[in-house]
Amino acid sequence: MKDYDHIVIWLDYFNKTLSRQKGRRLPKEKCIFDPSLNELVESAKAAGLEPTESDDQVRFPKRPFVRSGYIMLEKKLPKTQVLDKISEKMVAKRAKQSK
Repeated sequence: MKDYDHIVIWLDYFNKTLSRQKGRRLPKEKCIFDPSLNELVESAKAAGLEPTESDDQVRFPKRPFVRSGYIMLEKKLPKTQVLDKISEKMVAKRAKQSK
């Protein structure tokens, strides 16, 4: 049954190596190479969002042959705004790690 109170954020939305057709939802400058579920959870928390559920053994529907992962967030903002907030934190964190 569909849950209208939560939104699902997949790791593949932020994967810079994927095309939009394969599931990336943001421009490449707002994405990172091969994000992990831990990075996604930490970035969501840093953006002021609280993940209610996460799973790393699931498969993104557009790539059923690769294990991906997702988090669920309470729906307070439109999904595109949530994705922008999370991607901002992810990119900043990756940039800090590479220095």
